[in-house]
Amino acid sequence: MIDGLELAMTQLKAASCRTIYIDGSFVTSKQKPGDFDACWEDSGVDIVYLKSIAPTLYNFALRRAEQKSKYKGEIFPANYPANDAGTAYIDFFQFDTRTNMRKGILAIDLQRWEP
Repeated sequence: MIDGLELAMTQLKAASCRTIYIDGSFVTSKQKPGDFDACWEDSGVDIVYLKSIAPTLYNFALRRAEQKSKYKGEIFPANYPANDAGTAYIDFFQFDTRTNMRKGILAIDLQRWEP
């Protein structure tokens, strides 16, 4: 899972992405998380270049099976709608639907991050 997340982060950084946000059991105390959920800030990103080096980051078909296979997690643009109400992923990830409370997520500054 770490290798898949690192690959996605490397590709996003190459396209000038500044921040990725990590959510899900991957950023909890769960001993064996099944996958990770992430979203990334698209402001300043060279989308054409990103699509050329990482087209899987834009494939949301088949319940995102291609993303899960390649990256071992799901990765979305932060402002992409996460549900029918149009809630952006950045906001959706910060709300725990089981407890009906806000929660934190992990932000990684890709401009400072080194693989």
